[in-house]
Amino acid sequence: MKKTLLFFISIMVFCSCSNSEEVVAYEAVPLTVDWPSNFPEITYNLDNNPLTDAGFELGKKLFYEGRLSSNNAIACAFCHEQAFAFTHHGHNLSHGVNGGIGLRNAQPMQNLAYQTSFMWDGAATHLDLQPIIPITSDLEMGETLGNIVTKLSTDVYYQEQFTRAFADGEINSENILKALSQFMLTMVSSNSKYDKYVRNEENMTLSSIEQDGLNTFDVKCASCHSSDLFTDQNFRNNGLSINPQLNDKGRYEIGNNPDDLYTFRVPSLRNVEVSYPFMHDGRFATLEAVLDFYDSGITDNGNVDPLLLKPDGSYGIDLSDYEKESIIAFLKTLTDHEFLEDERFSEY
Repeated sequence: MKKTLLFFISIMVFCSCSNSEEVVAYEAVPLTVDWPSNFPEITYNLDNNPLTDAGFELGKKLFYEGRLSSNNAIACAFCHEQAFAFTHHGHNLSHGVNGGIGLRNAQPMQNLAYQTSFMWDGAATHLDLQPIIPITSDLEMGETLGNIVTKLSTDVYYQEQFTRAFADGEINSENILKALSQFMLTMVSSNSKYDKYVRNEENMTLSSIEQDGLNTFDVKCASCHSSDLFTDQNFRNNGLSINPQLNDKGRYEIGNNPDDLYTFRVPSLRNVEVSYPFMHDGRFATLEAVLDFYDSGITDNGNVDPLLLKPDGSYGIDLSDYEKESIIAFLKTLTDHEFLEDERFSEY
């Protein structure tokens, strides 16, 4: 009888242990990123925020999380759709809570690990700080970091995921921003036709019109859209006429430096085929319109970049019809379908 009783007690103890809640612990499993050989060195310091599987997954969840906004509906992904290089497809200006309309076109999100500043005007100087701007903007997400911490702290899923992703396990502003950075840092677009061509992969070649476009691009465009990132990361005034509805003074708003009047970040041209509309206010719907502007539409607003000054004193880049056609053919070789369709970055 005693043996039988002990047997049943042992079974009960076993079942009790088996049904106990899973013990959640910090999971420092490194996440490997294949940094492309034709790119420069990354600028983000990974020592302060090492990439881990758990950190990436948490950052991805937060990127698609509507509770980062005041109405619990506007996620980062609302204005950054993967199929369009993480831009707000079809919208000149970003949209936000309560029908708010932002002041600028949503920029693509790719190769952020290489950037030294962020936003059209460089208002953020570190990737960890960049999300604060749209999150706290009344026209975009309209929320505070404190409120986000409060909302996430009541969610069992996030309690577990922050424990897995960070040694301190805290749901706080710093860890929220670091998790978002971990997800965004992995957004490396480097497998376009052009990339495979320059890395001599898959016996990739360019067509004659694509090669002509590359040659013209190197002569007439690469001063600003330089390196295989296709941006020099500088801020330039490219001679756009002033939009009276916005009167956006660009980087001038950051420090009131007259040299910065109407200057904006030189955007990367990677995936430019799908990231329309173009310019900081989305005024151009097509690449053809962009090249027509550089050929004959530049306005002397008093601070146009000297690189655009022609010998006759006017501004612009002389482009024949064929040069425009070939440049566009080349720009389409920068479309990275693997990146645009990568399931690692999609919500589901």
